[in-house]
Amino acid sequence: MAAIPRINYQHLLYFWSVVRTGSLTRACEELALSAPTVSSQLRTLEERLGEKLLLKSGRNLVPTDVGKMVYSYANEIFTLGQELLEALEQRPSSRPLRLLVGIDDVVPKEIAYRIVEPGMHLKQPVRVVCREGTLERLIADLAVHDIDVVLSDAPVTPTLNVRVYSHSLGSCKVYWMATPALAKTLRRGFPQSLDGVPVLLPTDDTAIRRALDQWLDRQNVRPLMLGEFEDYAMLREFARAGHGFAPVPSVLESQFRREHGFVRIGMARGVKAEFFAISAERKIRHPAVMAMTDSARQLFEQS
Repeated sequence: MAAIPRINYQHLLYFWSVVRTGSLTRACEELALSAPTVSSQLRTLEERLGEKLLLKSGRNLVPTDVGKMVYSYANEIFTLGQELLEALEQRPSSRPLRLLVGIDDVVPKEIAYRIVEPGMHLKQPVRVVCREGTLERLIADLAVHDIDVVLSDAPVTPTLNVRVYSHSLGSCKVYWMATPALAKTLRRGFPQSLDGVPVLLPTDDTAIRRALDQWLDRQNVRPLMLGEFEDYAMLREFARAGHGFAPVPSVLESQFRREHGFVRIGMARGVKAEFFAISAERKIRHPAVMAMTDSARQLFEQS
């Protein structure tokens, strides 16, 4: 009986790292190996498979058609390996379970807290690590398992070209709110009263901003764009100082009234603030993330 061909998975790991990072230099830094070592092992892998796997494109290395197929399988292999390690880590023990959460800048911190906090109430102690940033950067971290889940206001689009999964947590209405003095002048004649008035909005690369722009167009209202913010916390602070009116998800209305003195002007009827948990696995297995998503869905169902 002929011997079954075998793959050297260490060589496959080097190939996977080069394609994923797009650079031999970055892969070497990640692997803590020298360039000659990695290059030699890549040539050995190509000889073993009898196929050319990589081509130069400027300063980068890109996969051939066969290389793309090999990378797809390698990605599955090493993703499963990471899931195995995570499953072992998540066995009941006395040491804390790590929960690494990426939070898209546009998600209000108050909502992020409400989503994350239930994940800390497991029988096993949980240690939370939160990272904030753009969705693109966080998804890159998620793809290499540097974080467990990303919270965002939109699902991942195919343009990001990564294999991750978006899980809807729910949605809520959106109110226009402002300081009492400003809100008082804008309630009468709403929504036409907003025309020409300073407004504070998330940046135009966010889902909620696009929905709000469409709402304003439908009302034939043109407020004065005073500020655009990637970080919702900054938007809130400018609104609290009276610089303009701002959109607030309905789940935060009572908190913003109580803590920041905001007053409702009116509803952006038809606009929904949506929230998603994005994971590297189709079915969420991390117990803390499961607790987060279950609690979040109840939160938005009640809004």
